[in-house]
Amino acid sequence: MAAAAAAAVGGPQPPQAEVPAPGLALDKAATAAHLKAALSRPDNRAGAEELQALLERVLSAERPLAAAADGEEAAAAGGGGGPGAAEEEALEWCKCLLAGGGGYDEFCAAVRAYDPAALCGLVWTANFVAYRCRTCGISPCMSLCAECFHQGDHTGHDFNMFRSQAGGACDCGDSNVMRESGFCKRHQIKSSSNIPCVPKDLLMMSEFVLPRFIFCLIQYLREGYNEPAADVPSEKDLNKVLQLLEPQISFLEDLTKMGGAMRSVLTQVLTNQQNYKDLTSGLGENACARKSHEKYLIALKSSGLTYPEDKLVYGIQEPSAGASTLAVQGFASAAGTLGQLDSSDEEDQDGSQGLGKRKRVKLSSNTKDQSIMDVLKHKSFLEELLFWTIKYEFPQKMVTFLLNMLPDQEYKVAFTKTFVQHYAFIMKTLKKSHESDTMSNRIVHISVQLFSNEELARQVTEECQLLDIMVTVLLYMMESCLIKSELQDEENSLHVVVNCGEALLKNNTYWPLVSDFINILSHQSVAKRFLEDHGLLVTWMNFVSFFQGMNLNKRELNEHVEFESQTYYAAFAAELEACAQPMWGLLSHCKVRETQEYTRNVVRYCLEALQDWFDAINFVDEPAPNQVTFHLPLHRYYAMFLSKAVKCQELDLDSVLPDQEMLMKLMIHPLQIQASLAEIHSNMWVRNGLQIKGQAMTYVQSHFCNSMIDPDIYLLQVCASRLDPDYFISSVFERFKVVDLLTMASQHQNTVLDAEHERSMLEGALTFLVILLSLRLHLGMSDDEILRAEMVAQLCMNDRTHSSLLDLIPENPNPKSGIIPGSYSFESVLSAVADFKAPVFEPGGSMQQGMYTPKAEVWDHEFDPVMVILRTVYRRDVQSAMDRYTAFLKQSGKFPGNPWPPYKKRTPLHPSYKGLMRLLHCKTLHIVLFTLLYKILMDHQNLSEHVLCMVLYLIELGLENSAEEESDEEASACGPERCHDSWFPGSNLVSNMRHFINYVRVRVPETAPEVKRDSLASTSSDSLGSLQSSRRPKVLQRENSGTAQVFSLVAERRKKFQEIINRSNSEANQVVRPKTSSKWSAPGSAPQLTTAILEIKESILSLLIKLHHKLSGKQNSYYPPWLDDIEILIQPEIPKYSHGDGITAVERILLKAALQSRMNKRIIEEICRKVTPPVPPKKITAAEKKTLDKEERRQKARERQQKLLAEFASRQKSFMETAMDVDSPESDIPMEITTAEPQVSEAVYDCVICGQSGPSSEDRPTGLVVLLQASSVLGQCRDNIEPKKLPISEEEQIYPWDTCAAVHDVRLSLLQRYFKDSSCLLAVSIGWEGGVYVQTCGHTLHIDCHKSYMESLRNDQVLQGFSVDKGEFTCPLCRQFANSVLPCYPGSNVENHLWQRPSNKSIQDLIKEVEELQGRPGAFPSETNLSKEMESVMKDIKNTTQKKYRDYSKTPGSPDNDFLFMYSVARTNLELELIHRGGNLCSGGASTAGKRSCLNQLFHVLALHMRLYSIDSEYNPWRKLTQLLEEMSSQLGNEEQQPEVPILYHDVTSLLLIQILMMPQPLHKDHFTCIVKVLFTLLYTQGLVALSVKCNEEDRSAWKHTGALKKNTCDAEKSYEVLLSFVISELSKGKLYHEEGTQECATIIPVAWSPESMEKYLQDFCLPFLRITSLLQHHLFGEDLPSCQEEEEFSVLSSCLGLLPTFYQTEHPFISASCLDWPVPAFDIISQWCFEINSFTERHAEQGKALLIQESKWKLPHLLQLPENYNTIFQYYHRKTCSVCTKVPKDPAVCLVCGTFVCLKGLCCKQQSYCECVLHSQNCGAGTGIFLLINASVIIIIRGHRFCLWGSVYLDAHGEEDRDLRRGKPLYICKERYKVLEQQWISHTFDHINKRWGPHYNGL
Repeated sequence: MAAAAAAAVGGPQPPQAEVPAPGLALDKAATAAHLKAALSRPDNRAGAEELQALLERVLSAERPLAAAADGEEAAAAGGGGGPGAAEEEALEWCKCLLAGGGGYDEFCAAVRAYDPAALCGLVWTANFVAYRCRTCGISPCMSLCAECFHQGDHTGHDFNMFRSQAGGACDCGDSNVMRESGFCKRHQIKSSSNIPCVPKDLLMMSEFVLPRFIFCLIQYLREGYNEPAADVPSEKDLNKVLQLLEPQISFLEDLTKMGGAMRSVLTQVLTNQQNYKDLTSGLGENACARKSHEKYLIALKSSGLTYPEDKLVYGIQEPSAGASTLAVQGFASAAGTLGQLDSSDEEDQDGSQGLGKRKRVKLSSNTKDQSIMDVLKHKSFLEELLFWTIKYEFPQKMVTFLLNMLPDQEYKVAFTKTFVQHYAFIMKTLKKSHESDTMSNRIVHISVQLFSNEELARQVTEECQLLDIMVTVLLYMMESCLIKSELQDEENSLHVVVNCGEALLKNNTYWPLVSDFINILSHQSVAKRFLEDHGLLVTWMNFVSFFQGMNLNKRELNEHVEFESQTYYAAFAAELEACAQPMWGLLSHCKVRETQEYTRNVVRYCLEALQDWFDAINFVDEPAPNQVTFHLPLHRYYAMFLSKAVKCQELDLDSVLPDQEMLMKLMIHPLQIQASLAEIHSNMWVRNGLQIKGQAMTYVQSHFCNSMIDPDIYLLQVCASRLDPDYFISSVFERFKVVDLLTMASQHQNTVLDAEHERSMLEGALTFLVILLSLRLHLGMSDDEILRAEMVAQLCMNDRTHSSLLDLIPENPNPKSGIIPGSYSFESVLSAVADFKAPVFEPGGSMQQGMYTPKAEVWDHEFDPVMVILRTVYRRDVQSAMDRYTAFLKQSGKFPGNPWPPYKKRTPLHPSYKGLMRLLHCKTLHIVLFTLLYKILMDHQNLSEHVLCMVLYLIELGLENSAEEESDEEASACGPERCHDSWFPGSNLVSNMRHFINYVRVRVPETAPEVKRDSLASTSSDSLGSLQSSRRPKVLQRENSGTAQVFSLVAERRKKFQEIINRSNSEANQVVRPKTSSKWSAPGSAPQLTTAILEIKESILSLLIKLHHKLSGKQNSYYPPWLDDIEILIQPEIPKYSHGDGITAVERILLKAALQSRMNKRIIEEICRKVTPPVPPKKITAAEKKTLDKEERRQKARERQQKLLAEFASRQKSFMETAMDVDSPESDIPMEITTAEPQVSEAVYDCVICGQSGPSSEDRPTGLVVLLQASSVLGQCRDNIEPKKLPISEEEQIYPWDTCAAVHDVRLSLLQRYFKDSSCLLAVSIGWEGGVYVQTCGHTLHIDCHKSYMESLRNDQVLQGFSVDKGEFTCPLCRQFANSVLPCYPGSNVENHLWQRPSNKSIQDLIKEVEELQGRPGAFPSETNLSKEMESVMKDIKNTTQKKYRDYSKTPGSPDNDFLFMYSVARTNLELELIHRGGNLCSGGASTAGKRSCLNQLFHVLALHMRLYSIDSEYNPWRKLTQLLEEMSSQLGNEEQQPEVPILYHDVTSLLLIQILMMPQPLHKDHFTCIVKVLFTLLYTQGLVALSVKCNEEDRSAWKHTGALKKNTCDAEKSYEVLLSFVISELSKGKLYHEEGTQECATIIPVAWSPESMEKYLQDFCLPFLRITSLLQHHLFGEDLPSCQEEEEFSVLSSCLGLLPTFYQTEHPFISASCLDWPVPAFDIISQWCFEINSFTERHAEQGKALLIQESKWKLPHLLQLPENYNTIFQYYHRKTCSVCTKVPKDPAVCLVCGTFVCLKGLCCKQQSYCECVLHSQNCGAGTGIFLLINASVIIIIRGHRFCLWGSVYLDAHGEEDRDLRRGKPLYICKERYKVLEQQWISHTFDHINKRWGPHYNGL
């Protein structure tokens, strides 16, 4: 039916040829319906043709970009309106056609209903917030969108939130990437079974329309691309095209979002090869299509790609030099273009062509290259779309469209294959790109979606040779930046390495490719293919060898290097990413026995590559001096695969080891690195700049160590276990250049090392040996043991936070490997070795994080200095670990002295490495140990305790690992000839220890003491290694027939090397190779040496015993313990772990030696019997002399210092005396004239700048250092107890109408509406918002000193975060921030007591006196320095706050304003102090706020200024309070004038301050009390009035009645009932209580008033006034505040203020009315006050009532309450739009005082150059703002023109902040921190506690 109807509509249409132009407003829907009907017929050819013709016209690709040329057509087709309009028109057509005549939106909805996709597939771009759950992820790249994450159940999982760097897509529902248990609710259920089949006709039109649409898009892309002139795509052009195409691509993107049904149509369209062929062949008669096809071919060619059918190989066009040589090598054109790109580089480096040839020839043997690199053939729309996406450098929209399609499985496979096919092309484009960073991110955005899926990766590997492509592409990429290696043999080296200075490496451009490679290697099936493919392995090793030896460092010997290159960053990053990470990826698949074959393959090709490398650099046996490279990836591949082979695959180690000669070569470079590390730390490389230290640190740093230093040390351990131990040991000492030091002579000459470096190099060599022999990381420790050892080492250096531990503990970089941080074992090991210290605050305000600290038993049994040394980046960390260890031992009482690093028993060695222990049992090492012990005993120079410690450590290691069977007879069995060529009889340490050495022949400089004395009977040591001695060892020994031995390390090592190299050639044994030795002895520097024979007569054992005496400082201190207790030998209890110092170490060694052999035991006993202290020639050696000198110098320095101090003190004293003498006569004379009273001592102040003390005087005033700041804290008090919460949903909003500031504002504006302005400004206080708070640190200084101090600060260029021009400075003594100086009023201490004597005047007299004193005009004192300062500080106070917070008068600038502002400053400071004391005065005492208060001084300054404004006595409220005015009626007469504010509407506290500040200072206590009494009567009356208004009519009449009865009793004026009834009757005369029946009832809560509740109400009403008054009294008269319980606060305060009569009895319940003391008859004055109210309420009853009810009970101010979990804040605010600019801010922030949402740094919300946060801080906090930065979880404080990062109040489960949410773990509120923040806000101490302030320039 529908079809028929459609046909009917379509009937009258003209034939298709003349479709009317769209300009005629043709009904598109009708056409669409007609076509749909035509196509639905079984024979739809006609319909199809009609549609094609229509599409042909609508989608003509000629228009947009060639608009000028074909203007008419455009006008015809698009109805004019330029290209934009035409495109929109075309899109409209498409939408209509797709919908087939219906509405497009209904069509979308219909299609969505058939969405079978069970995948989320949401695609996001960079900076999107996503989640990753390691518990649910199969692939490490798994990620979820926030919605899927929150809808799934991940409680207790290891997840985190992260900001996407490159973009990504949600994997929810994809079981290849994540476990199904983690799917969210939406994607768990959907399976295709319950989705109905898509009706055929729904998508029929789409199948016809979309191919044309996509082809049209491709034509646009072809048209738009112009091959850039100089290989620089002019980005502007490309972007223009992309902007034009924005709507089209968005349209496609919308289609993909319609769900699975539409996606499968799109997939068909994109992958259908026939469609593509028909439309794009360019063979049709359409000129435009042909043109576009040509453009496409040109684009292909210019990309260096061939289109296989055009037999046109590109590369002939302009053969530049670089390209031609390559072309000659039968190389594909792609390499040609590469060559061209870089030809300029190549020509600069001469000879590089030959080298390039050599390298590249080798590569070209790989036949697949050409096809991989150059041939691209497009067979479908998808392929060409991807091609253009790459050409246009991955526009974000296109990427998103291509990714949105991925949930369609068929598409996913097709797209992955297409991507792989274009891989090489992508790489070339990336290399040329200028935006390589953005492009890299976009590439990875795509590839990570494709390659994380194992099934897909395997399929592509098999079908498209993915691995070949990747490896080849990587090779090509690196080939472009190779240079000749200068390692070893500069002239003849054939090795090439990458140049780390090239942009490719510096900018990490290779990153996307390497990251893809690592990603696919994480899949087992792919990695296996790689490991089985020998060709690939060869190519890969070839690739790795490009990095072998890169970034070579040459030691600068003369001057400092001019330019410190920073290329080492690039080098380390490249080795880690391009070599190590793929290696870890491969290793993770070699875990079981079955994979042995793989390891053999890798090892085999690795060794081949190494052999090639040694040949290429011409390496024989000596490394070139003074150069080092930290990059040996081939060595490390070899080492790591060996380690895996032994550990996991049970391979026999020897089967994969090369011959001895290769091992010797292998060990040289890693050993060279170890020696260079020691050199760098000994400052031998300082001339190379800081970067060389940076390299040494990076090499051992936690992210690199297990790919760098660990494999190196392991490789050296393997070499040591298989090579001759003597050879190895002598190589070590030679590499470390300390051979010449190892002589027994007391002096020696070192040909290769300066004396100052000898000691640290010797320490370095010994430390290296210790590490080599004790480290078991790859020699038998299990993974858990390794983790534990690493963790202990890190914790011993310092307490660590959880996240820094995770970061510091090296994990295998491949995330799929065994230990993943955060995995179960990490947490369990952590809890086993460490205790958690919860985060605390330090008094300085710096906030601690939650830390882990080692448990006691860890220090006791597990602290391992060797591991610590291996893992420290900074040497100071080793010291820190030792200090902590020492502290632990002292604290636990285990060892009081200075302990040595403890000796720790090691994990047993894996059997394959047993040979390593032979190092401990070789004569060479024993000779070294013997020599060093002897030298230490004889106090030779350059030896340290550290050396001794290492020597003893090595001896102990040797004893622990000695050969099991050692017969005591062995020694005698070996004949005397054995001693001819060696010092020791055998190689076992146990027996060598007891071997006595009698004479040693040494070579010494002629200057040495041994020579001078007598060369025969001399007493000192041996010579290891000056080259001269090595020439004739045999001769010397014959002369001395075995008495004196000589030994040369170098000769020994050479000999061994020769034996190995020339096994056949026996005569060569003694030959020293001339080539190498000539390098070492510097010409002309050979010292004159002579021979001396020393008599030694010591063995290692005797040296140890003598050392014991030396260390303990006592003779005969060693006594063998087994002589007393034979048990020790039978059941030795040698702990695995021993604390102690050198003495205990020696004892332990001797005990072990005795245990292992009876002979040793006997010899030790013998030595102890006959020991006499060794008598070294007692000459003070240089080293000792140095220390003695040091002590003496220190002593002398101390004495000098004492002397100086004493002298200084006496000088100061005499100066003070003379200064005082000069001053006193002048100051005395005026004093006598002015003061008739007895002279009193003045207050004395110390100036913290000049250090003098004295009173503050008129001409030289002293001032308090103060900080003035505007504050709105008071305004934030609220009257309800329920705390305000931070809004976390749209419903919760905060309205500030109930804040104190708002209520006071309303009150003032209400008064100003009805009463005289000047009177209103006396009736209230301001300063609730923007009031000025004054605080001091309590230090004083002379004001003139301060001025010069400010001057010096101004000239000081290095400013510390404050601005001197604004008057800011820090207190010179305590460095507290300040910005003004408050002058101290000259006055005495005693005056207080004078003024405080209670006089017995009656209250009436006092009232008169007060009035008189107030009437006296206050003349401003004469122009003294003091008065000037007072004026300037007043100006400062005014300028502290903004104008809007000072001017409330209707007439701007009226004096009333200043008057109001000044007394309000006093009010603000009193109120704030009250808040600091907790809102009441129960605690009493002078609390901390009181100690440092400056209120007294502030009062003087304010009073001085207020006295300038005299209040007209007519208007002085004092009269209204204390006198009955007769002419009441006359006041009302003048209607036209606004009346004054009725006295009952006045704020009593404000009145108090006005009265007191109007009095001349200093004030009499009597007058003060009088003022308080009078004001209390007013206050009490106000309370009664408010009470009467609050209650209802019945209560009122009842009270009126009861009170009236008692009116005539004697105490009537002091009974609240009587007064209340009187007030009610007076006010009933007016209209105040009327019209209550109407709306008023609703607001008044019916309360049953009992006498108790009324009494409580009145007390609460009066308390705020009493508190402020008591505080004022405390400051003015220095009286202490009493402490009390809360319920008795009223009575205590009132008696303290003198309101309570002294004879008052306290038995019966206290009644507030008893404090009243009426100055005039109560009833008269009350009726006078009520009359004013009545006359006002005549007209304005409503307002009259509102003004009477004052809210007196304000709660303390609080910040907003925050939710428990940070995520609730984050999820609501990070996407919230700003109310001002309606955008989502880049840096959203929220104010914690009022909850306002603001844009931090947002230019969008800037007003008059102020950004929004700064503006808000001024409006909300008068310059103080506290903002929570949503994206960083940090709180930022703005104070005036400065800001600081305060820290975070949200911590994770381990008590750590997560600034910038980098870790993304769940965060929870830390209530303690929030309290501290609130405390700092309330107490205004941000400036003092936080140290890191900077200016914000209004930009926040």
